[in-house]
Amino acid sequence: MANEPRNPLNLGLAEGVRQLGFRKWYERELLSSHAHLLLTILSAVGLLGTLEAMDGSSAQLKLVNAVLFIISAAIGVWALRRYLYLLMHAEDLANQANCPSCATYGKFSLLSDNKRDSQIKVCCRRCNQSWDINY
Repeated sequence: MANEPRNPLNLGLAEGVRQLGFRKWYERELLSSHAHLLLTILSAVGLLGTLEAMDGSSAQLKLVNAVLFIISAAIGVWALRRYLYLLMHAEDLANQANCPSCATYGKFSLLSDNKRDSQIKVCCRRCNQSWDINY
């Protein structure tokens, strides 16, 4: 899923670590994923609202409500998939953010970015141990 389109408001992993540090980048990814969860909940409310509006309405309004129902469902499915992807991606990277030598979490500097192999090489700020993070 490395080719998954990125959220234009959030930086990619390499650029985010370079500019913000891993912890801030991770926090932004989690906030973005939870915003998609909120959109999922709001679309579920929209689904319930369209179902309620269909009761006792004319055929023309039922057609409009059916279209709105389909749109709300599509938005909800997309938002739920995006929420799960962003959350799992951030958690996968967080599991790789511990220094293998001193076990310090998330305190590393970016050494290089290999986009072709979808990995970055990082170096611990505490003990200077380097390792690869696959994304």
